[in-house]
Amino acid sequence: MEFKYPAGIELIAGVDEVGRGPLVGAVVTAAVILDPHKPIEGLKDSKKLSEKKRLLLAEEIKQKALAWSLGRAEPEEIDELNILHATMLAMQRAVENLKIQPHLVLVDGNRVPNLKVPAQAIVKGDGLVAEISAASILAKVARDQEMKELDRQYPQYAFAQHKGYPTQLHLQKLAEFGPLPQHRRSFSPVRKLFDNV
Repeated sequence: MEFKYPAGIELIAGVDEVGRGPLVGAVVTAAVILDPHKPIEGLKDSKKLSEKKRLLLAEEIKQKALAWSLGRAEPEEIDELNILHATMLAMQRAVENLKIQPHLVLVDGNRVPNLKVPAQAIVKGDGLVAEISAASILAKVARDQEMKELDRQYPQYAFAQHKGYPTQLHLQKLAEFGPLPQHRRSFSPVRKLFDNV
């Protein structure tokens, strides 16, 4: 399926998120306005790229894009609002942080955050729209970096390996060492541990 860009709209921002599923850390979003005169080869859904390729593309996006920014919602906000509303808030922040105001925002998924500019949701947009692919790459690289930092602080949890997702390894470490302040208390595997304290 090919995405048809609306005619006559110049500044299009793509928005995507990373980190809805993990039990720990912020949900991180990115907004990117690409420069049509500086094409970037190889943009696709960040999950389909190797880490090495993602890092290279992230640098290229930052250099060539007309504008890019990150947004986030912290674990406390996720617990307070729920993950969907926190993700929408993080997307809003990413768009508001752009140094150029886009004319249209294309969002990966089936929902659009509350924005001051027109926006459209595109299911599987990270594989169809270059701007959304670029946003997914920046968000993924930023969040993975945060997980590596957390791994350095708390090596016993193996965050660099599972990136905070509820893998068997993470659940095992969580049961063994208990939740950290960075864990999302509203997520069931973490909540159960807090309930048992």
